[in-house]
Amino acid sequence: MISVENILKKSKNIAIIGLSDKPNRPSYQVAEYLISQGFNIIPVNPTINFVFGLKSYPSFSDIPKDIKIDIVDIFRKSDQVLLIVEEIIKSKQKPIIWFQEGILNLEAEKLAKKNGFEVINGLCLMKTHQKDLK
Repeated sequence: MISVENILKKSKNIAIIGLSDKPNRPSYQVAEYLISQGFNIIPVNPTINFVFGLKSYPSFSDIPKDIKIDIVDIFRKSDQVLLIVEEIIKSKQKPIIWFQEGILNLEAEKLAKKNGFEVINGLCLMKTHQKDLK
């Protein structure tokens, strides 16, 4: 298993599933922080076109194939995670799958691991990055 610290050091492109364009939402705040730290954010949300001046894609599979995704940070309800994981598996990419704090879907986690994906569960990517900077 790769350490979270190494994951964050080696990662550049982060797809954020469920990224909101509302500044009061946790997904927006996490994305804003990650951008300020030099990460490339790929917004995924079917209800918005742009956020932070970046094009938002309706789903993970709509992200252009030439963009290598290092981490998929999931901000969706736990009962929606399995379909997202299945979509990531079909993409032929091998990103780290990161379930944000409060998201728990053991079936999705088991499926991801069975297919060779690293999974981080129950941590906030922003808080984890801030802690690792100390």
